[in-house]
Amino acid sequence: MNKQLFLLSGWVCLALLLMAGYSPSTDPSVSQSLQGVWEMEHQYMYENGEITDTMYNMHGYRQIKMYSGSKVMWSRFNPNDPNEWFGYGTYSIQDGWLEERLEYASGPMMEIVDTTQVFRFQLVIEGDRFRQVALDNNGQRYYSENYRRIE
Repeated sequence: MNKQLFLLSGWVCLALLLMAGYSPSTDPSVSQSLQGVWEMEHQYMYENGEITDTMYNMHGYRQIKMYSGSKVMWSRFNPNDPNEWFGYGTYSIQDGWLEERLEYASGPMMEIVDTTQVFRFQLVIEGDRFRQVALDNNGQRYYSENYRRIE
């Protein structure tokens, strides 16, 4: 009898939550994690905040990002670019924004790090995919890198 009552009360709670519109994926208090390994699938170009073009990775191009609890590491391989591209540092997620601070990186990337201390992106997480969206000085989207989880 107690087991049946327990199951019934669980179903009632679930029904009440569903009727109230509760969904774990839309609850802003539930933080979504980037922990894991991600591969860039493609990039979006924006005009007036709208996607206008999709740039797919060329043959042999790969970009991988790895996130732990507070650290980020990424590498890029482009068969048409003789430069090495990688970086390592810390990251944080807050209020829909991803911030990365690189501690060290490849030579070409260190030149960028010298002028840009914090890389800040609007973050859109949808299941096993995420977009890091760059905004221009007017707050308009102009570019995003789009990743899928590979581990």
